[in-house]
Amino acid sequence: MQFKLVPEAPEDLEYVETVQRAVPLVPGTEDDCCARIMRETGIGPRDEARTWLTFLRALELAREGQAGFYRERVDPDPDHLREAFRERVYGVPVVLDILEAADGPLSADAVFESFRDEIPAYEQHKHRTRLQEIWGERVRRLLEWAVLFDLAERTPEGYARDGGRGNG
Repeated sequence: MQFKLVPEAPEDLEYVETVQRAVPLVPGTEDDCCARIMRETGIGPRDEARTWLTFLRALELAREGQAGFYRERVDPDPDHLREAFRERVYGVPVVLDILEAADGPLSADAVFESFRDEIPAYEQHKHRTRLQEIWGERVRRLLEWAVLFDLAERTPEGYARDGGRGNG
């Protein structure tokens, strides 16, 4: 299963652990988990807390079971997070391939234009008039997370595939 929701990338990976710790160990409803994330991290509004909860699931740091959402009892290992990000977040392999194939750094807008055909048809129809706004932002967030996970680098000219760290 792949997840589409991606929060704004934080300054460092330690923040991911902070948000993970806000998810309860005892399963709770989405509303309860989001309220707790908002209360303990300052993330808001609720939609952004929900995005974080979904993203933590993608990174295998939280789960959804029959009784609700709960925190996994694992430390956020950078290698595992990098792998989960590549395998479980929609569009990451394509974005990384776009960077890999480029002759030099690309702007987030240029990556979005190359990525546009990967957007599911139902999403293209749903967001017809705001496709660039919504999916352009998603692609930008994917790029920023790729930088945080050492899968890409940000340069003054744009984004480029990282020179060797973590992109094996």
